[in-house]
Amino acid sequence: MTASDWPERPSNSRELVLGRIRAALGDAAGVAEQPLPRDYLTAHVPTDDPAAVLDLLHRNLADYRALVHRCHEDELPRRIAGLLVERGSRTVVVPAGLPADWLTAAEAEGVELLPDDGTLTAARLDAVDSVVTGCALAVAETGTIVLDAGPGQGRRLLSLVPDHHVCVVRAPEQVVASVPLALPRLDPVRPQTWISGPSATSDIELDRVEGVHGPRTLEVLLLTAAPEPDDARHGIRGGTGGGTVTPA
Repeated sequence: MTASDWPERPSNSRELVLGRIRAALGDAAGVAEQPLPRDYLTAHVPTDDPAAVLDLLHRNLADYRALVHRCHEDELPRRIAGLLVERGSRTVVVPAGLPADWLTAAEAEGVELLPDDGTLTAARLDAVDSVVTGCALAVAETGTIVLDAGPGQGRRLLSLVPDHHVCVVRAPEQVVASVPLALPRLDPVRPQTWISGPSATSDIELDRVEGVHGPRTLEVLLLTAAPEPDDARHGIRGGTGGGTVTPA
């Protein structure tokens, strides 16, 4: 046997690894894709009771220290203005596609509206007081808000840089019970941001610091078509002690 009779060896580790991958994939050629079973439990709460699902979302949002409020459509501009004025916000970012009437009351209170056309830099957004957005979905079991850069939500930077995020969730149409029920309603090719409470991190001694990776304060307005009882019944406001009542 001469040297030319020996199998050719890869010249480097990369070629060796790629060769093994090609060989493994070659063994699988012609194997039909098998359907995955979908008979698993998709939610741990009854999904036929929208009010119960909304209450669960409210509790879990508050548990993650989001500030949660309920209101109906006619109240929304006034409630948004109230949240911005109470915080002392002078400027607010407006993502493309946000309903124009949502911020009319805030503008009347002297809050400056900054429409986002894609040119606002991270440094400029860092100087803005607040941002108001809609959402794609909210997941009750996990207390999670999902953004997918759709109309009224804007690019991901808008919900990560400003220190105060006001997010409007339409109930019941944007509220789902669980993550398995949320995924089929989301476009997998869109950029998604999943938010469970304000941004927070802890050091090795478990000292919690909020606002490191995103907004320090997340306020969620659960928007219903019909008037709700006042927030003395529903308006749990997330806090260190498990929540306080927000006046209507």
